[in-house]
Formats: sequence, structure tokens, C-alpha cells
Amino acid sequence: MTPFFISDFLNYLKVEKRYSDHTVIAYQGDLQEFFEFIQPVAIVEATHQLIRSFIYFLKEKNLENTTINRKISSLRAFYKWLEKRNEIKINPLSKTMLLKQPKRLPAFVHETDVKEQKIENIFENSGFENLRDRLMFELFYQTGMRLSELIELKVADIQGASVRILGKRNKERIVPVSPDLLSLINQYIKEREKLEVKSSCLLLKNDGNKLYTKLVYRKINYYLGILTNVEKKSPHVLRHTFATHLLNNGAGIEAIKSLLGHSDLRATQVYTHNTFGQLKNIYSQAHPRGRKI
Repeated sequence: MTPFFISDFLNYLKVEKRYSDHTVIAYQGDLQEFFEFIQPVAIVEATHQLIRSFIYFLKEKNLENTTINRKISSLRAFYKWLEKRNEIKINPLSKTMLLKQPKRLPAFVHETDVKEQKIENIFENSGFENLRDRLMFELFYQTGMRLSELIELKVADIQGASVRILGKRNKERIVPVSPDLLSLINQYIKEREKLEVKSSCLLLKNDGNKLYTKLVYRKINYYLGILTNVEKKSPHVLRHTFATHLLNNGAGIEAIKSLLGHSDLRATQVYTHNTFGQLKNIYSQAHPRGRKI
């Protein structure tokens, strides 16, 4: 049985915060687990020490720090809500810090795996679905746009040799389009016109309706599975690949920041990693003994 305070909080998330069902369910699971752990102590009587005991309990279950941090964040939001409602006098999470997480480099695809010839070999050059799928793939790789940006991309956003992208918080950016990508866009638009649809979105399903997230994920996962052995396969991996290849070929970090639509340079600096091959080249060129490699 879910306690009243938790039920009320979940309703607040759904109605006032307009969180998705998926997010609300995640909160519910985290809070229910905590509620069961602290029994018979009441929710509003939880202490900082009890929170620490719960975190230790989660560690004992060999959960990753990312998972534990999500649960801590759920509890933080819940107790902050209780505090605002004057249900508690002291917030038991006021001094609780998130656990340190190892910094992971963004997954990306090597240049040899996305050469034009390799991509041409897996896509047919005719038919609406084939052209759409290739255009979807190329837009991710050649412009670095986000999944949400691709789904919302309009026909009118193709402006000559550039594409207008409406990003987070309605921040607009203009990204150049290569001649081959522009040619592919024009080919696709000709096929798209045969559908005789009124939708302003550029990329559509076979029935003329708007694309949805799972379809795009499934398509990109499939094509990346053919092209590369990279473990993680998603549209965001192609965004990482776009940024990494620009950086590896001499683009400045500020320019990459603008192309990605980042508001903070720190978000872009995560791409300043090097492949082993690059490090080997740098070492062999810069170190006196390295020239013998």
C-alpha cells in the first residue's frame, strides 16, 4: 500500500509538473522502496542517519552509483515537497550528497565505419522509406542534431545550403549542409510530395504521419548494427560522432559548441577525447623517442 504523502506527491508530479507516466512510475518505485526500508518509522519522521542507512543498503545490493543517485534525487524532490507543505521541520536530505560517478567518454563511431561508400551499400537509392531512412541517418551524422530536433524538423527549415534547427528552450541555430546531403534532401522531398500530405514536418512515416521516438531509435540501432561494432547504438551516438569527427579533423571547440547548440562550453568539452590512434600519432610526432614507433 502506498502512503498518502507519496500518492499525493505522485499526483503533484503528474498534474502540476506534467511529468510523463514513465517518470512518475520511476519516482513511485524509488519512494516505495524507501518507505518499505524505513518501516515502522513514518515518512515524515525519517532522519539523516536513516537516509544514510538506506544508501548503504542500496550499495549492499551492488547497484551502480547512477542508479543510487537517481533514488537519492527522487527522495530529495519528495522531501523538498514535504518541506514546502510544512509537513516536516527538518529536511533529512539537506546534507546528503550524490555519489561520485566515473566519467565516461561519449560513445562514437570511427570514421572508417561511416564512409560514404559503406553507407551507400546499406541504403537503396530509391523509394520513400529508403530515402527517408538514409536522410534520417545522414542528418544525425552530418548536422549533429538531437532526436527531438529531427522529429520536429520542418520542410521550411531547409534553407538553401543550411538547415535551421530549433533546439532546447527554443534556441535557434543554423548548421551548414553539404552538397551531397542537400541532394539527398531534394531527392527525398520529391518522394515525399507523392504522399500528398499536409504535414509541415520533413521526415514522415510511410503513412504520412509524424515520426515517433521509438521508430527512429529502432531504425538507427539497426543501421549502426550493420556499420559498426560499437556497443551503444542510438541517434545520440551519431551526434557524439559528429562532434568527435569535427574535433579530430581540426574544428575549434567553440565552433562545435555552436553547431551542437550547447549553451555551456563544459557540455562540449566532453568531446575533447582522443582515439588511441591519434594519441599514438601525437606521441610519435612530439616525443624524441616516439619517432621510432
